[in-house]
Amino acid sequence: MSAFPAPSHVPVLVDAVVHALAIAQGETVVDGTFGAGGYTRAMLSAGAGRVIGFDRDPDAIANGPALVPDAIEDGRLILVEERFSQMDRALEERGLAPVDAIALDIGISSMQIDQAERGFSFQNDGPLDMRMAQSGMTAADFVNEADEAEIARVLKDYGEEPRARSIARAIVAARPIERTGQLATVVRKAAGFRPGQKSDPATRTFQAIRIHVNGELDELEDGLAAAERSLRPGGRLAVVTFHSLEDRIVKRFFRERSGSTPGGSRHLPEVKSDRAPTFERVAKPVSPSESEMSRNPRARSARLRSAMRTAAPFWGEAR
Repeated sequence: MSAFPAPSHVPVLVDAVVHALAIAQGETVVDGTFGAGGYTRAMLSAGAGRVIGFDRDPDAIANGPALVPDAIEDGRLILVEERFSQMDRALEERGLAPVDAIALDIGISSMQIDQAERGFSFQNDGPLDMRMAQSGMTAADFVNEADEAEIARVLKDYGEEPRARSIARAIVAARPIERTGQLATVVRKAAGFRPGQKSDPATRTFQAIRIHVNGELDELEDGLAAAERSLRPGGRLAVVTFHSLEDRIVKRFFRERSGSTPGGSRHLPEVKSDRAPTFERVAKPVSPSESEMSRNPRARSARLRSAMRTAAPFWGEAR
């Protein structure tokens, strides 16, 4: 097997993810969030016989062959432009299910953040876009068309923003807003931001709008169900999250599916489930080391949760 050069953006907790996946020589593994190919490279180096890389971002799929050329040429890497919530269907259509291990790195990639024209960050001014799949409603569409109450709800629910109403009111008053710099300025003024403060209030607003535009929390819930269906008995699932909303969903999923807590869903009250657990050996959450956080500030809020699939029937379909 040829060695794989280091990617320009090293993925967070990559060694811990590979350890959690416990890849045996020749196994079939899913990288549900291909991005810049960092996890895929590590999976192949750990002995995976084949990796199926999913990404809804067409740029990630288009750039993939150049990032891992040897694996593309010899068939060890298959790239699929699709949401990871659809992995069960896509794997079945290709005759690749079930698989031995699945990794999910939730949220935005460093490659997307670094491209000002994608509109994910206010560090460099760009069009207010934020679409991972580069199709559908943009962030500008949302801030310019949604009413004040809806904007406030999104900022509160997805950004945990305490000044949601004030910021929503300011956004509506400042319309039209077309650039990331414009939105950041409006938010900072509404939040009473002063230069030198420890945190920029625009961070929470940008996170909230990005999550809403891309349907990220529903995608995560559906992706976990799709992984449950796609794994063979004994297969491993590893999920890296970057904020409490995501981590809460993953924590609840593993607790429910391992029989550690009463079940439930986003639509129904929690009730005691009599279904057999679909996961076991739920590992304690792993956080990055001080050295990794110093090398990569993005890793600071990361958390890895992992578990092993049982032979029990899956509980639910992905949407």
